[in-house]
Amino acid sequence: MTAAPSPAPGPRGDRPARPGRPRSAAADRAILSATREALVELGWGKLTLGDVAARAGVAKTTLYRRWAGKSELVVDAVAALFDEHLELPDRGSLQADIEGVVLQFAALLERPETKTALMAVVAESTRDDALRERIRGAIVDRQKRLVLLGRERAQTRGELPHEEDPTTAARTADLIFDVIAGAVVHRTLVSAEPVDPEWARGFAGLLVGGLAAVATPGNQPPAA
Repeated sequence: MTAAPSPAPGPRGDRPARPGRPRSAAADRAILSATREALVELGWGKLTLGDVAARAGVAKTTLYRRWAGKSELVVDAVAALFDEHLELPDRGSLQADIEGVVLQFAALLERPETKTALMAVVAESTRDDALRERIRGAIVDRQKRLVLLGRERAQTRGELPHEEDPTTAARTADLIFDVIAGAVVHRTLVSAEPVDPEWARGFAGLLVGGLAAVATPGNQPPAA
């Protein structure tokens, strides 16, 4: 019997290159879900990557290949919740769009896993510049998409003027995001007051009135 031919040599010599194991989206979802569950049950101080791995049914080395530590893991677990539960459905007007996203955001912050995780990583970030940057990139910058979409819709409807200067437009988007996020986080997590439809309506009305003034040419503050 003739022996089967040997495989052709790989680019590095006598063995063919072995492709890396592809990252599993299902495993990622299980890990992030287990992280949120463990954080609510154990608290920040007792949370370990080993416990998360056991809950998710994966090897601990799987976590260490993807995250440097629990701070990064928890940020990504929170970011996934924001991506899954925040959207901006078109409700026909800028004020209605703002009311809708405010109510969604408040409901998300009321979830025990969001509240616990967000407060923990924000507290840790006061001592960790790299963690603060990860929060900015994974959560803040990604969720600004809602502001950009809402403003674009309002401009298309004629509710807001177009801002021709990109620097001014970016500054306004940052201001909108900071006002909405700051108000809702303070209301729910600091004051522990409800964000109900009445509050959301009043807040949206106040914000829309202010935005009309800010976006009017000539009312922009000078650049720093």
